Amino acid sequence: MFVDRVTFTARGGRGGNGCVAFRREKFIPRGGPSGGNGGNGGSVFLEATPNRFTLIDFTYQPLYEAEAGKAGQGADCHGANGKDRIVTVPLGTLVSNSKGELLADLTKPGQRVLLAKGGLGGRGNSVFASSVHQTPLIAEKGTKGEEEVFTLELRLLADIGVIGKPNAGKSTLLEALSAAKPKVADYPFTTLSPVLGVVRFPNGSDAILAEVPGLIEGAHSGTGLGHDFLRHILRTRVLVFLLDVSGDALTDLELLKGELELYEPNLAKRPSLVVLNKADLVPQEISQTIASQIQQSGEQVVVVSAREKNNLDALMLTLQETLAHAPAVESLISKKRAIYTLKATAPRHFVVQKVKEGVYRVQGEYLQMLVERTNMDNDFAVERLQKQLDKLGVEKELIKQGIRIGDTVQIGDAEFNFQSNEADAET
Repeated sequence: MFVDRVTFTARGGRGGNGCVAFRREKFIPRGGPSGGNGGNGGSVFLEATPNRFTLIDFTYQPLYEAEAGKAGQGADCHGANGKDRIVTVPLGTLVSNSKGELLADLTKPGQRVLLAKGGLGGRGNSVFASSVHQTPLIAEKGTKGEEEVFTLELRLLADIGVIGKPNAGKSTLLEALSAAKPKVADYPFTTLSPVLGVVRFPNGSDAILAEVPGLIEGAHSGTGLGHDFLRHILRTRVLVFLLDVSGDALTDLELLKGELELYEPNLAKRPSLVVLNKADLVPQEISQTIASQIQQSGEQVVVVSAREKNNLDALMLTLQETLAHAPAVESLISKKRAIYTLKATAPRHFVVQKVKEGVYRVQGEYLQMLVERTNMDNDFAVERLQKQLDKLGVEKELIKQGIRIGDTVQIGDAEFNFQSNEADAET
């Protein structure tokens, strides 16, 4: 099954907790604190590979999570970092976040983007030792990894795109020019998803040829397969308009070009070639007359019979020459490797909001990180957190907002009962 648009969640691994420990060894009377740091959580990456052609795996696995970091241990043993999660996607995959912002256009093998950064490992108590605090009983918890919902959209990376109305013979032509085995039948919309094949030219070079579902009138506005088909044409360097010469070829060509121009005006500037197929069904004079009429508008025209494999050598030479002069299709985001930029250090400003009577919420990225890293079951760690909040001016701002003793303070996922000598004095 061909799947070219999916939504999934990426979650970085949680950082490991720091350790509280002390050296207790024979003949070492002052071993001191020896708690190791927790390891950082692994991150989730997308990586483009030519070995994948569909996004179907994401329909069965909508969550990709990296490994968590290991906890620190005694004897200054630091926890191992969690392993990164590398998720492979086909070339031509567009990556957007939950806001619809385009983050990446993965068009080269090995191109990688970081989706969810792993959490930081907590520091062990050996880090907090000082000349005035020689036996710290404090260790930090690891932080959660980033989590975000992403949308992937695949736009085929093909050198040549074959477009035509249903039953124009696209599948038969692809089968005749390459080793691909598309489904062939004498009824409309035999092909319901794009099919790729590799064409080997006489000079030894090769190219990727894409046969896409039949185009009908109104496709630019979503009629029929509509946009599901048209977005794959945006990547191709050369367009092949495949026409059934036994039908109304001139009208069909006008319809195809009109739909492409309505969908994306720049497609009209793309190098193109008109192929009149099914020449075995009509007299040669009729084929040549139609070809001459199309050539008068400046189009290259080749008359073939894909079923009988007539004149395919001439078609191959024309495709080879056209492709040699066709410019490369520009990526939507012109970057070579990773396009994720590390976030700057979290700003320390905060905002105090009165949620309701007796409940205040303090919002700030840095404050939430401090709370997340604090082990609330450790009185020494909670006392340290209180001192950090006081230094940042949180208590003063709460008092300014009218907080009273016993009111609830919310920071991140944690809740505290407000107690303050300063507030008592003012009361």
